[in-house]
Amino acid sequence: MERQTQAVLLDAFGTLVELEPPWERLAPALGVDVARARAAFLAEMAYYREHSHEGTDGASLEGLRERCAEVLSSHLGEEVSVEAMMESIRFRAFDDAAPALRELRACGMRLVCVSNWDYALGDVLDRAGLGGLLDGVTTSAQVGAGKPDPAIFREALEIARSEPGEALHVGDSPEADVSGARASGIRALLIDRAGGGDIATLAELPAHL
Repeated sequence: MERQTQAVLLDAFGTLVELEPPWERLAPALGVDVARARAAFLAEMAYYREHSHEGTDGASLEGLRERCAEVLSSHLGEEVSVEAMMESIRFRAFDDAAPALRELRACGMRLVCVSNWDYALGDVLDRAGLGGLLDGVTTSAQVGAGKPDPAIFREALEIARSEPGEALHVGDSPEADVSGARASGIRALLIDRAGGGDIATLAELPAHL
């Protein structure tokens, strides 16, 4: 018999939070074309995704951000300081995130964000107004392995005090989130707000518990 769900694990970027276009802030600040700034930021974002696990503490995160600013500057052809880059990068919670987390908590769920991110994800979620709605956060930087590696899911389960069969994971990546969770014995749902996933909004989650 299937175990009752006790915990919900949630991806961060693309699931709980979205990125406000940073190029729209940086371009006017530097007096450059928005399209150029966008292309440069996409290169920086790709670099960050590959190296986010390296930001394990304050010093290493500072070094990672310096390297990201160098990538951004190189692709833009303009010198961009870490401060200017970070001022341009802002995350906001999806409109469905906070209401869904509140409803899940009301259902008795333990909620853990599990994400391929540097160690400061908790601060990002706090600024987005979601930190107080979660029971814990675990990142690839803290664990030393990112999704779909089972290690990060094991850490999330420990925080949630749940067994794999008692948890549900939700994310927007078929490989990292869905395949990764299922390989760890965790039921998983793909969220795709454009359609084509298991759910299109976090508001649908309670029906899948």
